[in-house]
Parts: sequence; structure tokens; C-alpha cells
Amino acid sequence: MANNDEHTPLLQSGDTEHGSLLSNNTLTNHGSSLANVDHDSTQLNTGQILMGRNFDRSPSVEKVHQIALSWKDINVSVRVPSKRKWCRSNDSVEPTKQVLKDISGIVHPGSLLAIMGASGAGKSTLLNVLTHRNTKSYVFSGDIRLNGWNVGDGIKNVSAYVQQDDLFIDTLTVREQLQFRALLRMDRRLDKSARLARVEEVIIELGLTNCADTRIGTPGGGKKGISGGERKRLSFASEALTNPPIFFCDEPTSGLDTFMAQNLVHTLQEMAEKGRTILCTIHQPSSDLFALFNKILLLSEGRTVFLGSPDGAIEFFERHNYPCPKNYNPADHFIFTLAVIPGQEEECRRKTQVLCDKFATGTDANSIAWETENLIKTACDNKNDPLLDEVVTGESRYKASWLTQYRYLFWRSWISVYRDVVLFRIRIMQAFVLGVVLGLVYLQLTVDQKGVMNINGAIFLLITNTSFSNMFGVVNSFPHELAIFLREYGTGLYRADVYYFTKSIAELPVFCAITILYTTVTYWMMGLYASWDAFLIATGVLLLTANVAVSLGYLLATLCASVTVALAIAPPILIPFMLFGGLFVNNGNIPVYFIWLQALSWFRYANEVLMVNQWQNVHNITCHLQESNATNENIRKECMYTTGDDVLEYTSFSKDNVVLDIGLMVALIVGFRAFSLLFLIVRARRSKE
Repeated sequence: MANNDEHTPLLQSGDTEHGSLLSNNTLTNHGSSLANVDHDSTQLNTGQILMGRNFDRSPSVEKVHQIALSWKDINVSVRVPSKRKWCRSNDSVEPTKQVLKDISGIVHPGSLLAIMGASGAGKSTLLNVLTHRNTKSYVFSGDIRLNGWNVGDGIKNVSAYVQQDDLFIDTLTVREQLQFRALLRMDRRLDKSARLARVEEVIIELGLTNCADTRIGTPGGGKKGISGGERKRLSFASEALTNPPIFFCDEPTSGLDTFMAQNLVHTLQEMAEKGRTILCTIHQPSSDLFALFNKILLLSEGRTVFLGSPDGAIEFFERHNYPCPKNYNPADHFIFTLAVIPGQEEECRRKTQVLCDKFATGTDANSIAWETENLIKTACDNKNDPLLDEVVTGESRYKASWLTQYRYLFWRSWISVYRDVVLFRIRIMQAFVLGVVLGLVYLQLTVDQKGVMNINGAIFLLITNTSFSNMFGVVNSFPHELAIFLREYGTGLYRADVYYFTKSIAELPVFCAITILYTTVTYWMMGLYASWDAFLIATGVLLLTANVAVSLGYLLATLCASVTVALAIAPPILIPFMLFGGLFVNNGNIPVYFIWLQALSWFRYANEVLMVNQWQNVHNITCHLQESNATNENIRKECMYTTGDDVLEYTSFSKDNVVLDIGLMVALIVGFRAFSLLFLIVRARRSKE
């Protein structure tokens, strides 16, 4: 698909040229303003201007609350893994490394703040602390306030966090992705039509009109879809639905070319102009991109070097003998000045230490402290702030009921499974071709002495292939979607149990259809017991087998951190179950210390039911020696089986265990599913810490 960014630019090509000229002039004359770009010179799309004017008065969403974010004396240390963790005493203190030191600052509504610094300066750490996300390994202290009110986790309720990686269900369209989030995330007091109207507003505001009905796709994954710039704008659109007053953005321009990056930041600039407070970590912005930010925060070695306007930063560095050269990108100048160069560490740290101390004792830092205190005093006088209920309580509430979550999650899971036509066809063809190949290998088996071994092997192979194909199908696919689940769960979009139930139910028909096709092809080609009742029983048993394998696949996928780990441990888990399935080791000869492993082997239960199903009605097994003049002694030696009961007796299988076997397979399904749900919930809750 063509890059749709070319068709819906938020900046026209002429505007980009003008922006470049403006930046060059600014770079040449440091006295001119970098922060106050002449917006009249930027020829925006007319529809976008109209939407911008009407946005705050939309009937489907409340006006943007204006919030000032302040932080004071933020200190963060991270735990350093000890090299002597096995012999460390209980009284020893876990070593830590301080990564943020006495960081203070304030950002007002309408600000578009760029958090900048060299690698390791503490940009991402500060963003995590301010958003109360990914702080499990941190030991931190400090004061974070919204409009002067002290907040904790409640900041999540009034802010949006746009992460660096754009994660979506690739089979959904842009509009469907936004509708799904609107129906689950927006205030339940709004009716459905208002929420869908809000979706259309956001599509226009974020410049997604031309790709609204295009599937999202997978970048570099073989599924064509929207472009990288459109994916990033979709990430912002997904968060903008609830009209949050604060946006935190982690490297929003990462992976985008210059035009797309400028396009995106210009969109953020428009959003900030409507009263939002936007903070972005950003890495090496171009001069044009840098000119779009009206406030910057420079960090070095975990300390604040500067917080204020871009012009103020240029003057600050020039005042302390680090002037920005003419025709040079100020952003690059700041980063290079603050970088710790290998071999010159002491000199570089001394330089940044001086700059940090100068800022901390200067008028800018004093002004920040005064503004912060003034906000606190104002908050004490205004105890009727409508945001208090959401912010101060720190509660994370689901906006949709359990049934509503189930309804829309099931809709999305169903689309995710059945729109992937290529994968579905591949799995169908795989089952059919494999069934035909096995059917040809075991074509129309004869019921004689040699045929008994062939039939028993064919039955066990049916169980093995059904188990392996279904389990590895889940292990290969489910972890990829887990990343999306963990992110959406972290934002309070839906419950973990609802996601698990809808995912399981939506995929069930696929696993069943493939198993039925595979069984139908192989059963009749192999020439197993020719009875419709026997065929239906065999199909039912293999369906149970498939579900046990799928359940174990979910368990491994939720337990393991990645697909690689899950694939690595799956064979060592499957093979012992297979060994005690009744083919390789006779059930009467299982060592007592492995009885517990046999009890968990669905191979054994499925094999016993299928063997009984095959042999219980066979009353004569051909033996060619009986037709010759062989002695009775030779006949007894060579003709081991005369009826199907002899086969069952030799393999230590019993007709009396059929109902128990089926019940135990159902119990394994329930047990594996229950544990996988438990691990999913634990993993989801840990990801929020």
C-alpha cells in the first residue's frame, strides 16, 4: 500500500520550506525566537483548522481541563544486581545507583516540552516517575503535583502515555481500532452514538481520514497496512479519545523520517495550543523539529541543566561560555556540550556539574520554585477542583461493565482470528496435506498380526500430531498479542479474565474445524474401525486432545517471557507426556516414581479411549499360521492376538476406564486453563508496577 502520509499532510511541502528558512534565520540570529513560530505562515488543511476550533466544544466529550504539572526534589535510585547474591547476608543492604538527583520543574497548559539529554541522562527514568509507570525497580522520593494537588497513581486517570512502540491488532482497520477503544475507554455516561462521533472527530484531527478504513497491518511482517507515520498518529488518536489534559510521549519521532517526524510534532503543537500539557522525550531533533517546541528540559547525569524556553537555553549556554555556533542546530549543540566523551570523563562531568549548579542557583530555578509554591497555595484555596475525585483518590476504574467488555473484546478477537485469511488457509491446507500423507503411509491397514502394530502406531500418531500442531500453534502466536494485552490492561481498558475468555472462545472453532478435517481425512484413509459411531467417538477424543494441547500452550505462553523461551521448553514438557502414553512404555511397567507423570499425560487417556474404540468390537484377528499346518505351539508363539480384547490386554488398557479417561482429559483442560488465567493475571498486575 502507498504511503498515505503523502496524501494527508498536516504540513504542506511549502510549509516545510518556510519552516526551514525560519529555522536557518533563527540559527543565524540567536536573539530571534525559536519558541514562537509564526503560525500564520503555516498553511494548514482547512478541515483541520475547523476541527481544531470546534474540538473543545464537541458534544461527545468535555472541554480540555487545563492542568499544570509540577515536580519537586525528585530523587531516583535503581537497584543494582549484586555479584554475590547467593552468599549475601540478610542484613546486607542491596546496592543502588542514583540516576536522578533533586530534579524540580513545572510545565503549564499549552506547553510542548522536549525532554533532552545525552544517553543515560535520565530522560526515560523521569518520564516513568512522572507517570508512575515501570517503577518497580526504582527507589524514589519527591513531590509530584497537578494544579498544586499532591498525586500518586491517580495521574494515570487524567493523562495519556504514548509509548515508543506502536502495538495494534493488525487485522483491524484504523476506524475499528478507535471505535473499540472509544466503546471501552470513554465515560459510560456517553451513549454509543456520541462515542462513535468522537471517533470521527479524532480521525479528522489526527489526519487519519484517508486511511480510516485501511487495515493497520504489520510493519515488516508481510501484512501491508498503514505507514509508520500513520501508525504513530493512530497511537496518539487512541489516547486522545478521552481528551486527556496531559500527554506523556516516549520518543514519539523514533523510526520516522524527517517529514513524518515534523508532521507529527506539528500535530502535538496543535494539541498543546488547545490547552493540553505535553511532555516528550526526544532524541536528536532536527532544527525544524526543535523549533516547534516551546519549552525544553535538558538533563545530564541525572541533574537538571536547564528548564525553560529554547531561546532561554541558548542564552543560558552563551552566558556560561558555551555559545551555539551560527548556522548550527541548537539541539545538537546542547547534546554535544553535555555528552560524556570517553577518555575525557572527568573534564566533561566537571563542565556539566558547573552548568547544573549555575542553573540550580539562578533566577530560572528560583522562578520554578516560586511558581510551584504558588500553585500549592492556590490549590488550598480551591478545594472544588472537579479533577480531585479522579486524581487524588488514585483509583483506576474500568469505564465499561464486564458484559460490555466481553461483547467488544469478543468482537475484536473474532475479527483477529477470521480476517487473517492467509493464515487460516495455510492451517487448513496443512491439516489436509498432513492428513493425506499419513493416510497414504497407513493406507487401508489390515487387521492381522502385523497390522495390529501398524494400527496402534497410527492411533498414537493421530494423538501426537494433534497435540503438537495445536500446542505450537498457540505458543507461536499468543505471546505476540500478549504485549498488546499488557499495554491495554495497564491503561484500564479491560479485565484480564474477560480478555482470556473471549480469546479462548473466539479461537475454539478454528482449532475444532482443523481437528475435524484432519481426523476425517486420516480415519477413513487409514481404514480404522469402519463405524460411524467409532468415527464420531474418535473425533470427539481428538477434539479433547486438541483442547488439552491448546490449554497447555496458553499456560506456557503466559508463563514464559518470550516466544523463544516458550518454544525452547515446550518439547521437554511434551516428550515425557508422550513417553507415558502407552506406546513406548507399557502401562503395566511404569516406574512408581513416574506414576504422577503418567497421571498428567493426556496421551495416555486419549490413547486408551481410541484403542478401546478401535479394538473392542474386533472379534477376529487374522493369523496366517492358523491356515497352515503349523503346530499349536508355533501358533501360540506367532499369533499373539486372536481378538481385539487380546490387544487391549497386552497394552494394559481397559474398557472400564473410558469414562474416567474422558473426565480426566476435561479436568486437564480446566486445570491448564485455570493456571494459565492465574499466570496471566499475575503477569498483568506485575506489568503495572
